Amino acid sequence: MKVLRYISIVVVVALAACASTPYQGDSYTVRKGDTLMSISRTVGKDHHDIAAWNKLSDANEIYPGDVLRLKPPATVAAAPVSRAKPAAATTAARESKAESRKAPESATPAASAAEAERLDWMWPAQGKLTATTDRNLKGIDIAGTPGQPVWAAESGKVTYAGRGIRGYGNMIIVKHSRTLLSVYAHNKSIMVKEGQSVNRGQQIAEMGDTDSRTVKLYFEIRSNGKPLNPVPLLPKPRS
Repeated sequence: MKVLRYISIVVVVALAACASTPYQGDSYTVRKGDTLMSISRTVGKDHHDIAAWNKLSDANEIYPGDVLRLKPPATVAAAPVSRAKPAAATTAARESKAESRKAPESATPAASAAEAERLDWMWPAQGKLTATTDRNLKGIDIAGTPGQPVWAAESGKVTYAGRGIRGYGNMIIVKHSRTLLSVYAHNKSIMVKEGQSVNRGQQIAEMGDTDSRTVKLYFEIRSNGKPLNPVPLLPKPRS
């Protein structure tokens, strides 16, 4: 009987552990190996809704450490009034107002941009700034030579280091705050590990051409999972 009781306790604990999820309330923090479909199954939401709420034009554009919204933004919550009953619409309006009151300042785009501007960013590599990509300045390409150093553009913690995301080759993601990340892609080799703290200017990789036709570093700064134009945040290049 004692053995059966012990087994029952172990099973209960195991089930409780399996039931735990990496999300709390209305947000989900992306983990390594997550996809939008797997996240939607975990949280019980439609993946099309999650993509719309987070303005994701490409379902593959999620990275470990990104924080995804699991409910409509406050300005959208009361929109579908014509399809709701009057009582439901009134409730949605009340929830919208409550959401706007309790939303932290750092969640707004303006506040996120201001936070990024307060950090002391540096160029992550030496080289020629080539095309700023055809994705509305989501990131920049810095051309260089194989093996030249890639530096952390600001201090933070490595949340991803590997080659598990198609099209980015050997990639590193560094988290600088609750909302800010920087991305370093196409590296020849990675010199840091996930969970490691890095300092501004510390070498984290060697430049390469993994998943790229040319030797370059692809660099992004992301706020709440959304790319910011990094050029205004970086020091002006020396002439």
